[in-house]
Amino acid sequence: MNKLLATLVAGLFATSVFAQAPAAPVAPTAKTMKAAAKETKAVVKADAKEAKTDAKADAKAGAAKAEAKVDAKEATAKADAKVSDAKADAKASKAKAHRKATKAKAKAHATKKD
Repeated sequence: MNKLLATLVAGLFATSVFAQAPAAPVAPTAKTMKAAAKETKAVVKADAKEAKTDAKADAKAGAAKAEAKVDAKEATAKADAKVSDAKADAKASKAKAHRKATKAKAKAHATKKD
């Protein structure tokens, strides 16, 4: 009987805890509203600053890429100029060698006739 009575009393206490009405929501005060507004403003400022920094970084990267392209074109042009110069030099030395050989042949031929 004691156990039955103890179980019933414990059951009453347990159900009374769940039967209570929920607490009423607290209305936001002016202070909390101002704090929330400041926080939101700070977040927006931080986002704008980050976006600005990203835009600057992108612009710098674009400028660096364009500069690299120009440098590559200049390097290619220099290499092409060197190749052209080398070809011209080779052509000139070949022509000079040909003239020398022709003169030597003519001289040898002239010497042979004598």
